[in-house]
Amino acid sequence: MTDTVEARLTELGLALPQAAAPVAAYVPTVEAGGLLHVSGQLPFIDGKLVTGRLGKDVSLEEGNAAAQACGLMILAQVKAALGSLDRVERVVKLGAFISSAKDFTDQPKVANGASELMVAAFGDAGKHARSAVGVPVLPLGAAVEVDAIFAIRSA
Repeated sequence: MTDTVEARLTELGLALPQAAAPVAAYVPTVEAGGLLHVSGQLPFIDGKLVTGRLGKDVSLEEGNAAAQACGLMILAQVKAALGSLDRVERVVKLGAFISSAKDFTDQPKVANGASELMVAAFGDAGKHARSAVGVPVLPLGAAVEVDAIFAIRSA
């Protein structure tokens, strides 16, 4: 095991993207009471937004990869806010929103893309509470959106 979260991500062949700027009237993160709340992040793979609906025009595998991309963007926002992912004490909760056809019921399998990333990055401290819900539409037609709450160490 390596010394830093980013080194673990590199070992997994993953790189943090540039933290995305907000697209509306909100901020990407809010630190309060020892927690860092991260606004919902959308899935960008190779610079392109993953759009569509699970169970219609997006496969389970594509949805899982989209959730992982959301997780990477969440980590990019955490690094931008805190200066280092090593300040994360624990991943507390993820909220996954999956644009779904009315008969699609595998939202938890899609959300695993982000959940498994957190465990790979933080080990046991990456295990978290979670919700995974199907929704009819997401901003910009995104297939998945994930938000997060982290317990953080003092600077």
